[in-house]
Order: sequence, then C-alpha cells, then structure tokens
Amino acid sequence: MNFLSHYYFDRLNADAHVVMGTVLPDLIKNASKEANLYPQKNEFLFTGNPDEESLLYGWKRHLAVDLLFHSSNFFLEKTTELKFLIIPVVEHTPVRPSFLAHIGLELLLDHLLIEHNLIQVHHFYDKLSAVKTDSLSDFLEHCNLSNPAQFFAFLDRFISSKYLLSYQKLENLSYALNRICMRLWPESLKEEKLNELTLQLGIFKNILERDFMDIFDEIESKLI
Repeated sequence: MNFLSHYYFDRLNADAHVVMGTVLPDLIKNASKEANLYPQKNEFLFTGNPDEESLLYGWKRHLAVDLLFHSSNFFLEKTTELKFLIIPVVEHTPVRPSFLAHIGLELLLDHLLIEHNLIQVHHFYDKLSAVKTDSLSDFLEHCNLSNPAQFFAFLDRFISSKYLLSYQKLENLSYALNRICMRLWPESLKEEKLNELTLQLGIFKNILERDFMDIFDEIESKLI
C-alpha cells in the first residue's frame, strides 16, 4: 500500500511517532534504494524511549498491512483487472504491465480515500511535522542507517512539497507512475501514452470505487 492508505489505519492516532512509523519504511526506500533496515529484529534497542517505541510500533504496523494487502484475493483480482486495461498502453515499451498495475492500484486507493473524504492529507503532513527530529534520528541511528543526512533532506522535501495532495487528480497519478517507471526503465512514457494511461485509470477507478473499502475493512479487522 502507498502512504495515504497506510495512514488510513492510524488516521485517528494522536501519537505522531506512530504515524511516522507507519510510512517510514517507504520514506526510507524513496530516499535511498540501497537502504535495508530491520528494526523489528532488534526491538530491545528501542526499549525505554517512548518515541522510539512508537516509531517501531508504527513500523511493524506497516509491515503487517503490506503483508495482508499483498496476500489478499482483493490484490490479486484487482491487479489482474487493471493489468489487462494497461497492456495496450505499454505495448512496445519496456514497462511491465504487472508492475504498473501493482503501483497503479495502490495510487488509486490513495486517490479514492481522498475523494471520499476518508482521510485528510493536511492532517497527515501535520503529524509528520510534529515528530521530534532527535527521536527519529536516534531511531535511525539504532537501525544503522548509513546516510541519515540524505534521508532528512528527502523528508524535508517530502513534507514541504505536500506532493500527495496532487493525488486528487487522475492525470497526476499517471505522472507519478511514469516517474516511478523511469527509476527502472530509462524510456519514459510519452504524452500520448500518459493520456491513454489516465483514460484506463479512470475506467478502472469506476470499477474499483464499488468495493475499494473492502480491503481496508478486511485489513483493519485482521490488524485488531
């Protein structure tokens, strides 16, 4: 799941450090593809510091949500449906339709949460801004993050840009998907292809909108 979908499960949590923890694995991966952290394997390192314990709790929530999501019938069925809509768009390009369907589904779930007023994006950024830098720095030091300065520079840009607000528009999802693809394949999708992708995302959105909350309800029941 993407940032806002992870946030959904802790949108009512008053602890900003838990909220940060729920998206921290993805933030770290976006800041540095080489970073591989496993704080859940050394929980004793964070014991005694409430903020770090909250960050770890959120981190473990993130892992649990992703495991439940990616092993669900919902994920398999919806990515298969979206893949067949996307195949003609990426034909004769190096982009794998299965990859695009996977990420496309996650971005559309974020989009629908915003559109149905189920999360408040500004509140999400407010929670991230409220996290104590010293506590987060100590947490990452215990995780042996090799380049914390690079991460904090990325985090500052992530928060200040409020980029996730752009997910309100379908065409911005296509743009985001294209940027993600460019990390893996040097050839980007041309404007005509992006317009076709937006069209297919719109068609699939109308399908997904009927039952998209099923996966959130399913995961929430299993998290409890």
